[in-house]
Amino acid sequence: MRVIFWVIASILLAFLMMAAGVQHLWNPGFYLPFVPSFLPFPLAIVYLSGIVELLLGIVTLFLNQKYTQYGLFGIFVLMVIFLPLHIADAFKAQPVIGSPELAYFRLVIQLILIWLSWRSYKFTSLVK
Repeated sequence: MRVIFWVIASILLAFLMMAAGVQHLWNPGFYLPFVPSFLPFPLAIVYLSGIVELLLGIVTLFLNQKYTQYGLFGIFVLMVIFLPLHIADAFKAQPVIGSPELAYFRLVIQLILIWLSWRSYKFTSLVK
């Protein structure tokens, strides 16, 4: 049962990354306000993050176990990199995502995704 849970979690993370990547490429304007103002080329950052998300999802889902492990670790790292953006948005008077409640909810979801990606990565590193 434990194996099934982590396999399903890995598949869900892969699909989530691919969907997020496609969304970044399809509707980049939605993500532009999330890019900190001190970073140059915000549109390029949105597109690049979308490509990275899409590739991580593909690597996690469609390649062999070794690459699945790399993909899950990449998802973990990406979620940790995005965490400060979600924290900063949650503490704004008017969060980019909309309401403060929605920003806090998204922050909780981000923490769950970090945990899931790390545990999925650790699980795949144990399975040989």
